[in-house]
Amino acid sequence: MKDQIKIILATDCGSTTSKARLFRQIGDEYRFIESGEAPTTVEAPYENVTLGVRNAIREIEELTGQKILHPKGIIMPSNAYNVGVDLYVTTSSAGGGLQMVVSGVVKTMTAESAERAALGAGGIVMDVLAIDDGRKDFEKINMLRFLRPDMILFAGGVDGGNSEELLETANFFKLAQPRPRLGLDFKIPVIYAGNKTVAAQVKNIIDDFASVEIVPNLRPTIDVEDPEPARQAVHASFMNHVMSHAPGYTDLMSWTEIPIMPTPAGEGMMFRVFAEAHNTNLIGVGLGGATTNIYSIYDDKFVRSVSANLGMSYSICNVLKEAGLDSILRWLPFDIDKNDLLNRLSNKMIRPTIIPQTLENLMIEQAVAREALRLGFQHHKTLARPLIGVKRGLGIVDFEEQTKIRSEDTYIEMFNVQWVGGTGGLLSHAPRRSQSAIMLLDGFQLCGLTRLFQDSVFMMPHLGVLSTIKRDAALEIFEKDCLILLGTAISFVGSAENEVKVADVHLTLPNNEVHEETVTYGTLKTIPLPVGETAEVQIHPTSNFDIGAGPNKPVSGTIDGGIVGIIIDARGRPLALPKNDAERKNKLVQWFTAMDLYPTLT
Repeated sequence: MKDQIKIILATDCGSTTSKARLFRQIGDEYRFIESGEAPTTVEAPYENVTLGVRNAIREIEELTGQKILHPKGIIMPSNAYNVGVDLYVTTSSAGGGLQMVVSGVVKTMTAESAERAALGAGGIVMDVLAIDDGRKDFEKINMLRFLRPDMILFAGGVDGGNSEELLETANFFKLAQPRPRLGLDFKIPVIYAGNKTVAAQVKNIIDDFASVEIVPNLRPTIDVEDPEPARQAVHASFMNHVMSHAPGYTDLMSWTEIPIMPTPAGEGMMFRVFAEAHNTNLIGVGLGGATTNIYSIYDDKFVRSVSANLGMSYSICNVLKEAGLDSILRWLPFDIDKNDLLNRLSNKMIRPTIIPQTLENLMIEQAVAREALRLGFQHHKTLARPLIGVKRGLGIVDFEEQTKIRSEDTYIEMFNVQWVGGTGGLLSHAPRRSQSAIMLLDGFQLCGLTRLFQDSVFMMPHLGVLSTIKRDAALEIFEKDCLILLGTAISFVGSAENEVKVADVHLTLPNNEVHEETVTYGTLKTIPLPVGETAEVQIHPTSNFDIGAGPNKPVSGTIDGGIVGIIIDARGRPLALPKNDAERKNKLVQWFTAMDLYPTLT
């Protein structure tokens, strides 16, 4: 009974750490009370995830005096001020999270729609199967035999459309007979979200080795994408099939009546709740140790992408491989031997829990983070794009010639993104909030007026799953105890020579204090504006620079303050660092000093 929920416990079983958060209703509002953390115990020698969860909860008990645990789980409901809780919810990415294979007919149509649906449900997509993916039949069958996914999302064809290709793919599955990652004796879950006219035939073909659930078509018509039924089926299958075979999850599932949600799905849910509450376009990032999750809520469209090879600990060397050594070195204002840098990153990969002990190592990790964000956002934009389709009757061979929408097009226009936020260890625990701001600014190449925020103590997954039960409570806790407003970035698009005038900026600060700023190219500057205060701004670009209305066209509005304040970024877009090594280092020192990033930097 929602109106009787006063004390809430939320946990997240991460790949390395289990985190517990306690919330309580105080007067008319819900607030964050305390947190606890402990190593996750899903692997040998423990092989019982509830042990790590108990240890995290015990830390809360010790810090608050609230008795929560009993031998069989959680004391519910609360029967005294300091005994029990009224609601327990949890998310999980332990054991590698939800690993999926998705399938469609055309790679850039139904297969892409299936990938978006799987990612939006919190899955990690191991491979995408399509008739036109360029692989031979035996290669597809070998892939299906080699991979051990938790689940398969099978889509393709509009209702009443393609059928032969779907039956062909079903026969690939039958020949390969893919086995699930967990459980020796249960059938791999397959969510069928394709052409409904052949659903029964597909089920008959693969029913002997798979547990098939039929849901409404992802692409019922060529110009409609409906991912929600598939996402809900993925969540239910994750709970009922995958989690039930993971070590200790049967016990954990018995502790709560609320379905366990994949951690990325909870994280994305909270970004969505915040964006919908403020009716705004938002880009969010979860910068993890193994993956970089990018979320966009743009004109009511939600897209999540997972760059499973881009992370800040386990996958840090993959960032190096994808970005290249020179891309990371360009963010460092000091000389470092390339082999030394490679060794430092390799040490982080094999010892993922270590934290930087020197200023140099901190700057190196934050340089890698910029590249992880840049590459992750590039991948995200390949999914956040208009639906690609052709008229019924055209064959796959004609597809590339007929489509008028290029695969690299995205509907995300950075001038129309009002909020950008981040969560994850490197962002949430940066020594200075300005460091989080500069990573978001540089990684996403922000344009126009953008509000920046970050998760304070990494509890967005907890609040995301809570929002499915008490949305208002989750939003209230997020905005009062989780959200850290960094400030507003004013980012100019264009390029010029150094010291060329970019714009005149007129700010009316609180108490009617007026601040005039002549902005020159290649500069970065902050102006203090505390959290909770606003300023009126008038911007008059020159030299063909654009702030959102067009080259040289003025923009005015109200901007919000934050811990960092107002950031005026006149370095241009796309951001280009000087090619000369000495000039590049000098510019970086100027920018880092202007943002007060590293106090001992000279």
